[in-house]
Amino acid sequence: MFRSTAVARVLSVAAAAVLLGGVAGPARAGGPGGRAAHTTVDDPARYVDPLIGTRADAPNFGNGGAAGNTFPGAAAPLGMVQWSPDTVAYQNGGGYDYRDNRITGFSLTHLSGAGCIDFGTTPFLPVLDDTPADSATFSHGAESASAGSYRVALDNGVTTELTAGRRYGVARFGYPAGHTAALTVDAGRAFNSATGSITLGTDSISGWTESGGFCGTGNRYRIWFHAVFDRPFRTAGILGPAGPDPARQSATGSSTVVPHTPGHATAHGPAGPRAAEAGGDRRTTASDARALVGFDLDASRTVTARVAISFVSAEGARANLGEVPPGANFDALRDAARDAWNALLGRIAVAGGTTAQRRVFYTALYHALLHPNTFSDTDGRYLGFDGQVHRTRSGHTQYATYSGWDVYRCQIQLLGLLLPQEGADIAQSITDQGTSGGWFDRWTVANGPTGVMVGDPLPAMAATLAAFGADDFDRAGLLRAALAGRADPRQRPGHGPYDDTGYIPVDTSDVAGPVSTTLEYTTADFALAALAERLGDGAARELLLHRATGWRNLYRADVGYLAPRRADHGWPDFRPDQLAEYVESSAAQYTWMVPYNLRGLFDAMGGDGAVTRRLDDFFTQLNAGDRSPYAYLGNEPSLNTPWAYVQAGRPDRTQDVVRRAWSGLFDDSPGGEPGNDDLGAMSAWAVWAALGLYPQVPGRAELVLAGPLFPAVTVYRGNGATIDIDAPDASVDHPYVHALTVDGTPTGRAWLSEDFVRTGGRLAFTLSAEPDPQWGAAAGDRPPSFDVGPAHPVTGPVTGPGGGCLDVDGGRTDNGAAVRLQDCDGSAAQQWTLASDGSLRALGKCLDVDHSGTADGTAVQLWDCNGTGAQQWWPQADGSLRNTPSPHCLDAPDGTTATDTRLRLWQCNGTAAQRWTPAR
Repeated sequence: MFRSTAVARVLSVAAAAVLLGGVAGPARAGGPGGRAAHTTVDDPARYVDPLIGTRADAPNFGNGGAAGNTFPGAAAPLGMVQWSPDTVAYQNGGGYDYRDNRITGFSLTHLSGAGCIDFGTTPFLPVLDDTPADSATFSHGAESASAGSYRVALDNGVTTELTAGRRYGVARFGYPAGHTAALTVDAGRAFNSATGSITLGTDSISGWTESGGFCGTGNRYRIWFHAVFDRPFRTAGILGPAGPDPARQSATGSSTVVPHTPGHATAHGPAGPRAAEAGGDRRTTASDARALVGFDLDASRTVTARVAISFVSAEGARANLGEVPPGANFDALRDAARDAWNALLGRIAVAGGTTAQRRVFYTALYHALLHPNTFSDTDGRYLGFDGQVHRTRSGHTQYATYSGWDVYRCQIQLLGLLLPQEGADIAQSITDQGTSGGWFDRWTVANGPTGVMVGDPLPAMAATLAAFGADDFDRAGLLRAALAGRADPRQRPGHGPYDDTGYIPVDTSDVAGPVSTTLEYTTADFALAALAERLGDGAARELLLHRATGWRNLYRADVGYLAPRRADHGWPDFRPDQLAEYVESSAAQYTWMVPYNLRGLFDAMGGDGAVTRRLDDFFTQLNAGDRSPYAYLGNEPSLNTPWAYVQAGRPDRTQDVVRRAWSGLFDDSPGGEPGNDDLGAMSAWAVWAALGLYPQVPGRAELVLAGPLFPAVTVYRGNGATIDIDAPDASVDHPYVHALTVDGTPTGRAWLSEDFVRTGGRLAFTLSAEPDPQWGAAAGDRPPSFDVGPAHPVTGPVTGPGGGCLDVDGGRTDNGAAVRLQDCDGSAAQQWTLASDGSLRALGKCLDVDHSGTADGTAVQLWDCNGTGAQQWWPQADGSLRNTPSPHCLDAPDGTTATDTRLRLWQCNGTAAQRWTPAR
């Protein structure tokens, strides 16, 4: 990229270091041991087009609109400021709709891709002839956006150029000849109703804006700002009904949202679905805290403003403005922002592919690195969830604003892969949120909870970052807080029945989508179990891992889906395409939501062949919406499903679906995203898909494989490790893997271990246009699936009270055969296998609780193995066998030791009547 002067280059590099906190770009030397030179890419920022995702071209299924909802303005990686234009009409989060040609202002903060509206604080709008305006028209031919900068020439001849650093933004306004120059700043205005205060100096504007109301909730935040201009004001005053009043140099005022026809976006929280305002001309009124300042243009027809913000104080905003390198002009700062982005975008260097493919790839990577946002000031101070000011550890950063339900699936893993240092700070920030606020919310904005969406994703996100090596944070503190929060109804609505019976029944109060919520909780519990194992906390691991089997309690064997269930264990009417009892996805879509134990799910569904046929039908449509039995890859719950084939021994099907989805759902136009980007979630999926890698299991760092899109890739992990991918035949129509070597050794495994991901290595693919169903098909080549039983099942007698044995009455094999206490005789009826899925098996069937009951006295029996919770048995330290969905244990009635005694469930009590010894 061209640099005008050596001085500008020095300033640019210095500013880039500030933006990234000293993070260096990728090395360009060859690898050790004769490894081929790493792939590098020059100026990857040239492929970034922030306008991708700003036009509503995708189908609108009512989950946030038909656009990516991104914004085109200027931001630094994970930056505090996102200075971007706002249009009169927009769908949601980003505040900008490509189809509208009216800009209402350039506000300082934005959410990229959210399905609801927030931020958009403190808009600036350049105007002519000291005349305030509500908006100004423009054309896209006069607009350009790139990584770290934005420029537009309005139809009135005014140009606006924006760039941003970590905690500041810089604007350069150009005014046409023959007009006077002015600017409005509204401190009392945001995307939602707001209040603000503004104070004018001789060349500065300071104040604060307070807003909130994400998805109609009650979150609030205050953002302080301090703007300094490159010349004193010619005129300055607060705007009132009669125009600017130079006698008034400060004011406080409020704005409200102008009513309009609401769209169809929905969000879910403890109180159920909420309508979110979307689409149409969504305006907020101008506030009484709006100022107009004029400039003398004798020396230059451009005016430069430098603005910093703080969520702590006015002093913090002024101090944050000190991040701007002294003497740096707008051009140097814009170049510094680009350099900062290049340093991060270059962490994944690709070679080959078309220009359009590189544009889609690097724009997706750019969008995935916008959030979460720097939240602490330069001195480390930040506002906690307790409303108090805290300070980070020296040299560390606090981050905020987490789209938890969306980003825990694959965006947080991308941050952990590329930014382990920042990832550790993000994990610590999550931990701090939970400890200072007393619980972990699902979707947070600034330092406040919103309660939006379902599940318990934030602790799982921190656990996942630890798996990827971002473990320089208080992992034990995170686990303690997460375990405590499991019993907090704010964090886990419906936790009572979930903990008591292993699932959330229909009609549970304050729970939206009980099936989805159950599955989100089980996934979070698995991720925490993985963290507990890393910390050596065996008791927590056992508890959480068995809680993660709760999906089995919703597996309805007669229909083969994870289905709604009543509190009495009965099953309501069911359809695979139903949305009722699920969240933003249908039953058919959420049924695959057991990413950590696909093996167990597939066995319950009838095995690999049956599962492959179901997935083939599922992917006959790729983005069918949330009321469909087919895939919905425009929303997060379906994102892991294309990779599920690998567990079924058909990675060639994964390779096909991933490539079809990447090529068919994403492109480099403004409408090139299939749904809300949701703070980088959708974009992260596109990055992983192009690499042919995917983090299937939250809390773990294994990667399942598809075919890479680009012939050569190097991933620079930011900790010295690199992953090199060579695929000479890679192209859009060559997705199929025929062979793979890992560090020179041939393998049929379509997955990478955590050790490989942590330390790096070299992958060499042989790709083809034709599928190879044999590669990766062997049972020993499947990725790990995590269950509760022993890795190597053990068969033998189970001895119980009085030395008797667990026995199937008469050696019967019919469903419902009684299971009893009997004299030990070594017969087949007393040979029990504790299987890897946590079941106890004899005579080809399973020990089962009659009708999945959980009441004292419920009989146990022999039944066809069906993968349900009624057949889960958890050996306890006291020798009891606990039925996982309930606090009940296998029991001999009244402590009897008599032969032929039929066994039952009874409240676990630690007595001899519940003491069993399986074979070992």
